[in-house]
Amino acid sequence: MTWTSIPVTRVADGIERQMVHGERLMVCRLRLAPHVVTPVHSHPHAQFTIVERGRVRFTVDGADRIVSAGDVLHFPSNLPHGATMLDEEVVLVDIFSPIREDFLIPEVPCHAPD
Repeated sequence: MTWTSIPVTRVADGIERQMVHGERLMVCRLRLAPHVVTPVHSHPHAQFTIVERGRVRFTVDGADRIVSAGDVLHFPSNLPHGATMLDEEVVLVDIFSPIREDFLIPEVPCHAPD
């Protein structure tokens, strides 16, 4: 399996997502347009985020931090976090445990994978 074989779904303006998951682990690859903001939120799932491309200002538990390609972030369960994309497209890989059941609602791909 490669990312190019996984369907792409538009989840909001400027945000596209690809997903794979097993019983207890989910991996999401997100492509975000410049200046997209994901509001501060929290969830019971543990999360790791890998910055594949671009620069992002993350707000984590009230503190801001700018990260770029190659950086890895860990968000324990229920930790408030959000992100603001800077001046370029961003690609993030989010890893969740347990899986995000709320992401499993039927999705319609917006286009074939790149």
